[in-house]
Amino acid sequence: MEQQTTGMTPQDCDVLVIGGGPAGTTIAPLLVEKGYRVVLLEKARHPRFHVGESLLPANMPLFERMGIAEEVKAIGMEKWGAEFISPQHGMAQTFHFADAWDKSQPYAYQVKRAEFDDVLIRNAAKKGVEVHECCKAKAIDFLPDNSGAVIRAQHDDGREQTWKARFVVDASGRDTFLANRFQIKHRNPKHNSSAIYGHFSGAIRHDGQAEGNISIFWFEHGWFWFIPMMNDVTSIGMVTWPYFMKTRGQRSIEQFLRDGIAMCEPLAERLRMATLVNEVEATGNFSYVSERNHGANYLLLGDAYAFIDPVFSSGVLLAMNSGVIGADAIDTCLSKPAQAPAALKRFDELMKHGPKEFSWFIYRVTNPIMRDFFMYPKNIFRVKEALLSVLAGDIFGKTPIWRSIWMFKLLYYIANMIQPKRAFMGWKRRRFNIRRVDDTAMNSI
Repeated sequence: MEQQTTGMTPQDCDVLVIGGGPAGTTIAPLLVEKGYRVVLLEKARHPRFHVGESLLPANMPLFERMGIAEEVKAIGMEKWGAEFISPQHGMAQTFHFADAWDKSQPYAYQVKRAEFDDVLIRNAAKKGVEVHECCKAKAIDFLPDNSGAVIRAQHDDGREQTWKARFVVDASGRDTFLANRFQIKHRNPKHNSSAIYGHFSGAIRHDGQAEGNISIFWFEHGWFWFIPMMNDVTSIGMVTWPYFMKTRGQRSIEQFLRDGIAMCEPLAERLRMATLVNEVEATGNFSYVSERNHGANYLLLGDAYAFIDPVFSSGVLLAMNSGVIGADAIDTCLSKPAQAPAALKRFDELMKHGPKEFSWFIYRVTNPIMRDFFMYPKNIFRVKEALLSVLAGDIFGKTPIWRSIWMFKLLYYIANMIQPKRAFMGWKRRRFNIRRVDDTAMNSI
């Protein structure tokens, strides 16, 4: 898979993709299918650990399109629904994807990302992408006539290599290669959280078809994910606010996670016989957005553009979908330059659509009135079906959910007007949660 070319004379390619995660490994083979020479640089060697193991039903057609459906099935735990456990309501509510507007996608998978991402990058190589693993992009110089860019990279063995590309794709994930260089990455002012996570064996799961369902446990300082995967591995993560991170003090991140789990009794019960099987990891400054997602000859995909709270498991879907729409945009830019501005405008609209629709719910899910809507869903105006469609990731196709989503939002706003004190206290609590604190606690993880 590795090319042995050495020296600093730039090699030519049509498109250079930085990053071998779901976004990069989706766009790269799609561009090869369109006839372009594509080089992909990945700083690590797959398989490698990564968080974000819960997929959505809307991912399934993408797997079919890419020809990897059977490979993903072989490594995936079937996920037929999502369970929300609320301490304020003393109950759990399960949403089944089969009850969504479109009944044709009733399940998804939970996967170990090391295995899933390995399937994706091997597929890219098999389809003709020139893949370089253990090769990190170090510098980029855009040419003054907008004809492309020169990218310098370094292999793990110290060799340096350069490419001249007509188009560059930043799919570097949270490394945000271009956004950092352009200084256009900003913390999301509407959200601010961190995540601490690890894998456990021996966690108590549900029986039967519900065994693979994701569980979301709300607790006083944020929420937990409980993601069952194959071979008795369960991913547990705590997503919490900056003020709570600051209380960590001298505790290790593992102890801080364990102490957080102890504060959530329903989760602690399901983990009472569980054993940690890997090293706990953490990510600070969880939510961010870049000022733009494209230029005349570059695109920012997936997490390289923006990252939102993962409560609805939207990350892999948004990354892969950005690869699909990015491939179409680049094809237009390279083959029909006169249509490039319109293609990039369309790309920008679609890139913003997903985070916007998910974020509306994420920003309000801590509101007690929204919690009521989630825990006691009603299907008036088909709003429950539409909400389930959003939870399933069915927001980019032709499923006619938007009138019902609009009605859901209207009902939510009416409920807030009817209960102004409760709504105000929820707003006040959210302002408290997302406020900035001393960065020392955040940076130390």
